[in-house]
Amino acid sequence: MTQVTDRDAPLPTAPRHAAPRRNRSPEAAACVFGGAVAAGLGLGFLAVLVIVLWISSPYPDSGPGGALHLAAGLWLLAHGTELVRYDTLSGVPAPVGVTPLLLIALPALLMRRAARLGSASGDGSDGDEVLPASVVFSAVLCGYLGVGCLATVYAAGGPMPADPLSAAWHVPLVAVLAAAAGVWAAKGRPLGPLPRRVPEVLRRAVVRPRYAVAVRAGTAGALSLAGGGALLVGLSLAWHGKEVEGAFLALTGVWSGRFAVLLLALALLPNAMVWGAAYALGPGFALGGGATATPLGFEGAPALPRFPLLAALPPEGPGTALTCATAALPVAAGLVVGWFAVRRAREVRRSETALTAALGALVCGLLMAGLAAVSGGPLGSGRLAEFGPVWWATGAAAFAWTLVPAVPLAVAVHSWRTRPVRKAAEAEEEALAAGDEWHTGGGREVRWEALRRTAGTLVPDLGPAPQAPSAEPSGGPSAAPSAPAPDTPPGGRTRRLTVVAGPGIDLPAALARPAPDAAAREDRAPAAAAAASAPAAGLPPGPPPHAPAGDAQTAPAAAPDAGSVPVPAARPLAPPVAGARVLSRRRPAG
Repeated sequence: MTQVTDRDAPLPTAPRHAAPRRNRSPEAAACVFGGAVAAGLGLGFLAVLVIVLWISSPYPDSGPGGALHLAAGLWLLAHGTELVRYDTLSGVPAPVGVTPLLLIALPALLMRRAARLGSASGDGSDGDEVLPASVVFSAVLCGYLGVGCLATVYAAGGPMPADPLSAAWHVPLVAVLAAAAGVWAAKGRPLGPLPRRVPEVLRRAVVRPRYAVAVRAGTAGALSLAGGGALLVGLSLAWHGKEVEGAFLALTGVWSGRFAVLLLALALLPNAMVWGAAYALGPGFALGGGATATPLGFEGAPALPRFPLLAALPPEGPGTALTCATAALPVAAGLVVGWFAVRRAREVRRSETALTAALGALVCGLLMAGLAAVSGGPLGSGRLAEFGPVWWATGAAAFAWTLVPAVPLAVAVHSWRTRPVRKAAEAEEEALAAGDEWHTGGGREVRWEALRRTAGTLVPDLGPAPQAPSAEPSGGPSAAPSAPAPDTPPGGRTRRLTVVAGPGIDLPAALARPAPDAAAREDRAPAAAAAASAPAAGLPPGPPPHAPAGDAQTAPAAAPDAGSVPVPAARPLAPPVAGARVLSRRRPAG
């Protein structure tokens, strides 16, 4: 007993309850940091560029602090935020709202990359946490907007501060769109299903292929219009080469200033492309002071600063035949929309294709309206308050110009692609109307049986071979007629069955065997006689499918002699088919 009770080692104590761990997510913190890094990289790039230009300038207006404030203002301008310029001749603050579209690509690409990397950080292996898409989106957005708030406050002390109200919605808008694109790309670009909080109409629209094809067609049309605008800008710059060169050299005489003007012109080239597309569509663009440039004429007295791109404007006065010829660009864009609106023409109706083309034209109009809205803006107060194309007029013109040629072209392409199916359906209807026995009277079953016998195991046996009703021997011409077969149609009328060779299928040749010698021919004479009687009864040549054992008219086949020559098996006429494509014979409606 003492050995049991007396122990030197203490008994193990009960484990204490571990303290609850706080829910920490290092992956979410990394996403927040990634969003802040994306904003910092954009700011750093512009700060380096501005500092280099400030160092190389022989007449700097301010110190390095002013250059850094200007870099923060340019970063906000790249998001569409309006800057305010106070040092004007009239003393009235002048807004600067024309955003170089090439600058928007910098923050958008950086934000998209940060969101995509944050979504792909955790894959679930080795205990990594897989963050939902909503968490990644919110974390990256928080980090980016935090740096955006600091940049807005810092730019307020510079020569061109940002408008706080404009920055309050432009910066989040660009960040939200870029982050959503990055998360969507990291998840494999899924097209559905959308969350249940989204209206049911939108959830159904995403799944239907009509809207996806319409978006593709409208995007192709908008890109065609932008490419046409770039072509117009290039031709105009080449046509007004001397004026462009004079404006470029007159702005500054030092190489650093000319380099800055060149960078600004390159950043504004996408804006010029959109303006050229708006000019070809008809509404044109405003140049301040009530002046508008359209293909029909250049009216008003514009208040234009000296700039190389503005020196390539068309001359003042009424339009010419050359300016009116720019209408070919929206017509070409409409043809592009119509071509891309046709999808799997054999699976949809003609009205469906026309509706898809109309929706593509609508998408093209919406895209051009958005591009026109972000490509223009004020360059000052008073006469320079309106500068660039009018967004609603540009969008309406793009919709009308692309709708007119897109729908007829889409319908024509649809009809051309369905031409083989339509001809086959018409031929089938004509054959059925004329009573062609190739398609009636059991001809299809006979041809299928012949194809099955020729192909061997390639074609499965879907049913017994068609059999002709056996005719009872009559005692003479005055014998009573036999009763109709069970498959005789109502009315007591029978249909005559004629076996004809189809296109590419020769029934006698398909079932024929190589001719044997005389001895083998004599041995197979009874079987050949029985096979020869099959066509008369409506069956393909060959041995009878079912021969009764006690039939007196069927002679038993003689056993082959030992000295007879063996007859080789018949080879298939065509090599085995690896695959087949079955076209629908249904005639498309509409």
